[in-house]
Amino acid sequence: MESLLISATIFILAIFVGYEIITKVPPTLHTPLMSGSNAISGIVIVGAILVAGQVSNPLSGLLATIALTFATTNVIGGFMVTDRMLKMFKRTKDKEK
Repeated sequence: MESLLISATIFILAIFVGYEIITKVPPTLHTPLMSGSNAISGIVIVGAILVAGQVSNPLSGLLATIALTFATTNVIGGFMVTDRMLKMFKRTKDKEK
């Protein structure tokens, strides 16, 4: 019970710190941070695959599948947003190719 309380406290503090950090980011830094977020989500994908392969109960498998789905969606969306923002900086001559 004590370890659950400690884990819940760390989780809640991580949510609070993450929210405070993200809301203070200026728009000019959004694209570089999106790339960093994609890297972190890639790590989450690897971890979720490892957990899903070694599940001991159905709840762990379900949570790993949900984490894998969300992380994959985040990586794909992040790459799409980054690609779209980088296309905005190309010259018109480069866009025609």
